[in-house]
Amino acid sequence: MYIRFFLIILLCCAFASADAEGNEVVRGTVIKVIDGDTVIVRPYSGKLLKCRLYGVDAPEIPHDGKPGEPYGRAAERELINLVLNSSAEITLTGDSSYDREICIIRKMGVDVNLEMINRGYARVYRKFLKAPYASRYIEAETEARKMRRGLWRQSHTPQQ
Repeated sequence: MYIRFFLIILLCCAFASADAEGNEVVRGTVIKVIDGDTVIVRPYSGKLLKCRLYGVDAPEIPHDGKPGEPYGRAAERELINLVLNSSAEITLTGDSSYDREICIIRKMGVDVNLEMINRGYARVYRKFLKAPYASRYIEAETEARKMRRGLWRQSHTPQQ
């Protein structure tokens, strides 16, 4: 009986935990990329999560008759290459937007949100950005701009 109880506790800890700030951490597989800043995750336990990447704003893709923005499809492809069908650690910030959980996605310890900014396929979404992410994300965007990566290849990229 004690062994069964211990195994149940161990399994619960393996699939959901908390980070240093107390945010819930879920492990699962990214099963769909909606656009350059939104994915669907199938947790190893629980229901599907629609996750909006925290701190980033990728160019829009065409939808609902709207043409989208330059680099929208490129950002979507970059996120597909980074995470689709991959195991990931999803940190839920506790916030949501348009029926999406606001999340930080890590794949093999790499902050995917930061990586999208670093590669130039997302701008920093400064409105709700907080420490410790703010300085790292802003530095990554500055470097991507300087190196003219991704959407920063354009001469007049809109800012937030």
